[in-house]
Amino acid sequence: MSIKALLFNSQKNRQLFALALPMILSNITIPLLGLVDTAVIGHLSEAYYLGGVALGSTIITLIVWLLGFLRMSTTGLVAQAYGANDTVTQQKLLVQGCSLALIFGFSAIILQQPLLEFAMSLSQASEEVKHFCSEYVNIRIWSIPFALVNLVLLGWLLGRQAPKAAMWQLIIANIVNIVLDVVFVIGFEWNVKGAALASVIADICAFTVAAVIVKRALYQQSDFNLSKLFIHLSYKGYSQLLKLNRDIFIRSLCLQASFTFMTFYGAGLGDDIIAANAVLLNLLMLISYALDGIAYYAEAEVGRAVGQKNLPLLHESVLLAGYWSALFSVGFCLLFYFGGSGIISLLTSIEIVQQQANMYLIWLVFMPLLAFGSYLFDGVYIGAAQGRAMRNSMIIATFVVFFPCWYLLQGYGNHGLWAAMSAFMLCRSASLALHYKYSQAFKQI
Repeated sequence: MSIKALLFNSQKNRQLFALALPMILSNITIPLLGLVDTAVIGHLSEAYYLGGVALGSTIITLIVWLLGFLRMSTTGLVAQAYGANDTVTQQKLLVQGCSLALIFGFSAIILQQPLLEFAMSLSQASEEVKHFCSEYVNIRIWSIPFALVNLVLLGWLLGRQAPKAAMWQLIIANIVNIVLDVVFVIGFEWNVKGAALASVIADICAFTVAAVIVKRALYQQSDFNLSKLFIHLSYKGYSQLLKLNRDIFIRSLCLQASFTFMTFYGAGLGDDIIAANAVLLNLLMLISYALDGIAYYAEAEVGRAVGQKNLPLLHESVLLAGYWSALFSVGFCLLFYFGGSGIISLLTSIEIVQQQANMYLIWLVFMPLLAFGSYLFDGVYIGAAQGRAMRNSMIIATFVVFFPCWYLLQGYGNHGLWAAMSAFMLCRSASLALHYKYSQAFKQI
């Protein structure tokens, strides 16, 4: 099919949005949740409340995102099994993924104090920010096992091309979080503790909804037998999942090193800077989660194409997803250029934080164009279960681009930090695109 015919093929476009739109809508609720957290805490009297939540949520996010391979590897491998109509492998991946999630989740709870102390040692934040950060983390850590198992359940649903189920699971959980944020923080005046507790309850709700949906999907499979699920706990069957997880873990570690450095180094520039960066990074999350909705289409379709050994379907899926990712990124650029200041004023009423955020807003205006390729090709490589290419691209972007750029530009303060992040995103997009174009792995299946 020619490029023009593909881009204007109504059936293909409907299929893309049938998969992508539910995930775009549900994904947007995730950063909106962060925006509500920021808005609720940002309207308290002092900037250090917002700084404490920003630093604390960064630590929790770091743990969850470092273990984000639980969703990514599950989605890619389940999508391939779904394409091959292999229900036994789908069930095996579900059991193995959940068991790994529980091991990691309870390990995080056991090691919470060393993890928190290590994180605090890396930050130059004020004592007030550190105090409220600790208060936040000591509550949020209890939601980690639910959050990690939920990643597996979400990945399993996405791999089986059930985006509407995933959408409702995310939307319900995030609505609960938003409502409880307002009740606990504003109504009960629990401040930072209220924001943390609201997130814990929301993660439990998310797990409950996802578990019910997955249970129904399993019982619809004709060969499903609950008693046989435990057979898949044999360590011999984990090799493929662990190998892919290893590469995606290294990739996630590098990614989080860059974003965590943004928060922790920004903390050393002052409470107002860390608060302003928290606002802008939440807007960056809005970009990433929306574009990830289209990347989920690429994950599911590329995985299905690999399972069916259908090379034309693979390339058509990548091209169509790239076209719509580019259009969405232009829309975000225009949104931030014309409406960025207004959005910032909605998120915080602290004048100095508004001024600081507006000073660095220009970096966010161009970020969607630099970054959309990274989200798109992450989806492609997850669907193809090629974690090695993702790992290598992220290592280069982090240690050859991000940190050297920051080192050379650190004299420019927070502008240098945002310049390094922009270069980091561009490198991720370009390196993965070039690998896709020239790699033999995508010329044959």
